[in-house]
Amino acid sequence: MMTSFFDQFASPSFLGIPLIAIAIALPWLLFPTPSSRWMNSRLTTLQTWFINRFTNQLLTPLNMGGHKWALMFTSLMMFLITINMLGLLPYTFTPTTQLSLNMGLAVPLWLATVIIGMRNQPTVALGHLLPEGTPIPLIPVLIIIETISLFIRPLALGVRLTANLTAGHLLIQLIATAVFVLLPMMPTVAILTATVLFLLTLLEVAVAMIQAYVFVLLL
Repeated sequence: MMTSFFDQFASPSFLGIPLIAIAIALPWLLFPTPSSRWMNSRLTTLQTWFINRFTNQLLTPLNMGGHKWALMFTSLMMFLITINMLGLLPYTFTPTTQLSLNMGLAVPLWLATVIIGMRNQPTVALGHLLPEGTPIPLIPVLIIIETISLFIRPLALGVRLTANLTAGHLLIQLIATAVFVLLPMMPTVAILTATVLFLLTLLEVAVAMIQAYVFVLLL
């Protein structure tokens, strides 16, 4: 029996071996592999259409030099969406509720964008630290504030993804527990609560997709 609501966020283990690597790797098996035939299956066609639409939506505002990031960002998007969606199934584990995994994704990619920006366009990258038209007395303060906000960005990325998924899972479990408790005593209230649970589950499906999109978009 589960002793705490937060036990669902503990990394599963078997014989003392953490299984988070399997939880991260197995979702990739669900994606159909495109074939070399002229006619693809409906699932492959739908997957290709979704990837193309997302790539166009994400990279249209960027210049041609930024399009070389398309493969990495699209792969990260599909990875996060798949893990978040599978985590809503019963008896599953959501790796993205672990802050360590989210920070492991956010920090290297954020650092890569900062380093490449400093190398390719140092004037523009440093110009973001000081808004145009700033009064002279405020220049040192604004530079310090913008520098702090730059270094806080990966922390905000990881914490946002972790907090949204963790809060959603906790709400679902709390309301589901209330349904089981109320069912023998007040069936009508239990049915109303189950309706709220169903709507919340639909909301969590949307949150799982939106958070993956927001994570990649802010990177």
